[in-house]
Amino acid sequence: MPKVTYFHDGGGTEVLEVEPGTSVMRAALTNGVAGIVGECGGQAMCATCHVYVREPYLEALPEVGEDEEEMLECTAAERDAARSRLGCQIKVGVHLDEIEVDVPARQI
Repeated sequence: MPKVTYFHDGGGTEVLEVEPGTSVMRAALTNGVAGIVGECGGQAMCATCHVYVREPYLEALPEVGEDEEEMLECTAAERDAARSRLGCQIKVGVHLDEIEVDVPARQI
């Protein structure tokens, strides 16, 4: 099963095994991961599922789309040009068997 690891700003870590095709945001919401809000439900319209993708996984991700790029300009926590992504736009289990992300200190 695909695996998502969330590293929290305060030092905690959560590791989830999820069904293939599950987004980083949906996995967090379904499993009560703190720090991921997902207000828009995964429509790339709010930036409350902002994460920082860890370096080894960046190359495996699809390019940032127009909608995602626009929302990343509105993140509550500082954007990292190389690592910031919306969790709703990253799905595991298709071309990505696992991913590690850092959860920002705030989403709102």
